Amino acid sequence: MRFQSILLASAMAAASLAAPALAADKWDMPLAYSATNYHSENAIRFAAAVTEATGGALEVVAHPSGSLFKGDEIFRAVRTGQAPIGERLISALGNEDPLFEIDALPFLATSFDDAWKLYVASKPAMQELLSEKGLMLLYAVPWPPQGLYNKTPVASAADMKGVKFRAYNAATSRLAELLGAIPTKIEASELSQAFATGVADSMISSGSTGYDRKIWEHVKYWYDVQAWLPKNMVIVNKDAWNDLDAQTQGIVLGAAAMAEQAGWAKARELSDWYKEKLAENGMTVEGPSDQLKADFLKIGETMTAEWEAKAGEKGKAIVEAYRAK
Repeated sequence: MRFQSILLASAMAAASLAAPALAADKWDMPLAYSATNYHSENAIRFAAAVTEATGGALEVVAHPSGSLFKGDEIFRAVRTGQAPIGERLISALGNEDPLFEIDALPFLATSFDDAWKLYVASKPAMQELLSEKGLMLLYAVPWPPQGLYNKTPVASAADMKGVKFRAYNAATSRLAELLGAIPTKIEASELSQAFATGVADSMISSGSTGYDRKIWEHVKYWYDVQAWLPKNMVIVNKDAWNDLDAQTQGIVLGAAAMAEQAGWAKARELSDWYKEKLAENGMTVEGPSDQLKADFLKIGETMTAEWEAKAGEKGKAIVEAYRAK
């Protein structure tokens, strides 16, 4: 069954259990990534499913590529009510609270199965944190495992000394520092220009980002270090949510559950495909050397210890719960 049909079936089932819909409303939904990225495609289908299942009583309009708000503006826009709903990379919010960085700790969760376990372990605390900020989590979808892009070959961390390294959150900035690289904050929409102009020479990111931005035009090496699997989350402003009637809330929750399921499945499906496409376009795609892997593992231990110190007992409890699963 097609994705949107599944969403609609779930949404209509939820709707049948609730009260009649109220007056029509429109939600603009800012997205940071291009319309062809699977996160955006997933969000666009979610928006269309909600709109159709509510008969237009709630029209959700997706705005990809940072066209409505740039990536680093979306969280604040939803929190302040400038946009009722939006998608944001969770780990980019580390300056808001250390808990947001949990899925960007190197080598804590390096597979889709482990990333799901970490999500389940951290979700209650994440929901509580978002609620305190006037927000509600609808769904979250992972990126494929993160690899190292670089313009020149990398055999060990020593080869990264002085390299201009694209950072997209506090964790990648710290990673760059521990590698001896120079962190430079760059949003996804600015990647191609940054690499083309020499503002950045390296980054940790998934095959998806490299493919979307045709990174092979600027970078020739990708090392499959499988550092972590960060996630994007779709959040809604609680005031906007509370303005919805029960029927519409049920439709949105049903569609969100299906979008989460479909998004995780798509990320798994595309993980190897992206690597194949990078290689087909002339990039050297390979695993890390033993020394580079050892260097990354050491950095991962340092960053996890630092994060637990920042996150306190709540963070430590999440890590322990994850490792116990």
